Amino acid sequence: MLIDRFRVRDDELGAVGYLKQRGETLSRPWRAGLERTLRARGLARPQGAGVVYGRLGNLEVGLARSLKDIRRAQRLRYDVFYGEMSAKPGLLAEMRRRDEDPYDAICDHLLVVDRGSAPGSEQVVLMQKPRVVGTYRLLRSDVARRHFGFYTQGEYDIAPLIERRGRHQRFLELGRSCVSKPYRNKRSLELLWHGLWTYVREHKVDVMIGCASFEGTDPAEHALALSFLHHYARAPEDWRCRAHSHLFRPMDMLEKDAIDPKAAVKALPPLIKGYLRLGAFFGDGAVIDRQFGTTDVLVVLPVEKIDPRYFGHFGAPDEVKSRVAV
Repeated sequence: MLIDRFRVRDDELGAVGYLKQRGETLSRPWRAGLERTLRARGLARPQGAGVVYGRLGNLEVGLARSLKDIRRAQRLRYDVFYGEMSAKPGLLAEMRRRDEDPYDAICDHLLVVDRGSAPGSEQVVLMQKPRVVGTYRLLRSDVARRHFGFYTQGEYDIAPLIERRGRHQRFLELGRSCVSKPYRNKRSLELLWHGLWTYVREHKVDVMIGCASFEGTDPAEHALALSFLHHYARAPEDWRCRAHSHLFRPMDMLEKDAIDPKAAVKALPPLIKGYLRLGAFFGDGAVIDRQFGTTDVLVVLPVEKIDPRYFGHFGAPDEVKSRVAV
């Protein structure tokens, strides 16, 4: 399952702290809905809205074109995070059946949309509305600086890394990633990754960063996988970020010589395994998110570290033209 999520935390670099500094509250703007929230804060519609990056059959990947598209993505996130997984919705989320937060107003929303028939249909029929079947929420460093900062700061102290490298390198935060259950196949996931990679090249992103999750709130249940990430894939010192001390959970529960690397990789969630294969580093320490029922790890993926073998399919970082059939 492709899944990745971020949570709002009361942090000086997070949305809650930002709103408090301005004398605003979450309840008033969110009661009005996403559209009024955008207007109230003077935020433009999603950057690059309407861009289509590629198609495979009935599936299309691109950026959200409207607030309706964003709401469809929020409903998908709700279905996956709260319906399938262990997340606990607040009253407003439960009433609206949408997963939403202030960051939705400033992020780009990458969508995989089915513009044909739903899976399992006996005959091909045109659907009345496009079906959002996959999504990634994207926050560039230039946008983050103008607004709330990065969401990841709520769990990991990424500020020193951003300060050290952010002046010369463009960061992109990845979050709220999920795919509808009937579409969790190679075709859909490849299209989603293609869209993400096209966005990275389009905006000349140097570093991707974000959190990825293990199911459950007991790190010991994932001792093998977490210990493997600590011993074999922990970020080098100049890229390393640590979980905030009050959230920090050790990942090195097993000694390095007690780890079977093949078994450990097999135990990794698909998304984390995918990042690892691309060449990602992982932060120091895990974080338990009890609201979402997960154990989170920090992913840091410098574009320069991506295994070149993947460029043959998706294209090199400096290429402009897509290699996925359209």
